[in-house]
Amino acid sequence: MLLEVVHISMDQTVDALNNAYQEFVAAAAAVLETKEGSIGQKTAATDAALENFKLRWELFKVACDQAEEFVESVKQRIGSECLVDEATGSVAGRLGQTATTGLPPISAVRLEQMSKAVRWLVIELQQGSGAAGSASHAHPSVPFDARFPEDSGQ
Repeated sequence: MLLEVVHISMDQTVDALNNAYQEFVAAAAAVLETKEGSIGQKTAATDAALENFKLRWELFKVACDQAEEFVESVKQRIGSECLVDEATGSVAGRLGQTATTGLPPISAVRLEQMSKAVRWLVIELQQGSGAAGSASHAHPSVPFDARFPEDSGQ
């Protein structure tokens, strides 16, 4: 399902980028044709062609930025999925292999709890609260699993 969504979004992104590029190239050609037709003189037609060219350039840059944002979001999504798979041992289980890290797999819930704890610490550090020492484990709203010894002090 996720792969289908990414594929559809990728197709839409590529189509939008291609369309913006084609319009940009057509606008550039129109500028050259208009200048050639006016024998290099500045006319209303050349001004209009240049304005259209500027607009198409800006739209092409926007399409490039959107494509870059899409690629970054997919990279982050893939990275997150790989992290969860590695941490939970899903990759090794699917491939019929044993975990090569030497670390026991953890549950996806536990991984999410640790991720939230790290995010809260980063937010606290960015806000300069200085509470990093007192909040050595996590934000109080992040629940912890008492089965894990590192959380037993909570």
